[in-house]
Amino acid sequence: KQWYQRRVRDSIRVWEIATKECTLELREHDHVVECVAWAQDNCTSHINECVQQENPRAVKSEGPFLISGSRDKTIKVFDVSTGFCIISLIGHDNWVRQAIFHPSGKFIVSCADDKTLRVWDYKNRRCTKTINAHEHFVTCLDFHRNAPFVITGSVDQQCKVWECR
Repeated sequence: KQWYQRRVRDSIRVWEIATKECTLELREHDHVVECVAWAQDNCTSHINECVQQENPRAVKSEGPFLISGSRDKTIKVFDVSTGFCIISLIGHDNWVRQAIFHPSGKFIVSCADDKTLRVWDYKNRRCTKTINAHEHFVTCLDFHRNAPFVITGSVDQQCKVWECR
């Protein structure tokens, strides 16, 4: 079993629970890392498709994979088994506060201090939808477990529920 720790600076540490040792330090961001999350198992095939689209010789990986968002305004996906950043997404105009994989595993959804909620087609490395979600910084988001809804929270003291279509 492994767990991660975001550092105050620009890196993420992965720890081996049994030995209490740091086994990996991921250093690709240029500023403070605001969020990290594990990719769910159904993301593996989609992530491998994305990597092989860019490099047909790339070897398929079983992961695990981590997603991170940073004050450098980027979202990154890491292959923890190799320590490499395999996907970088650029498009937010301010600090990325949260980034998570859509339950289907095909998309990434993020929120940021640019007041937006964004949907990313990470296979093609592009933002497919931008929603001006709040009047102030959007600080968190989550998916409903069984229904097609996303909830966002903001410094404007509001929570909003969005239907995924």
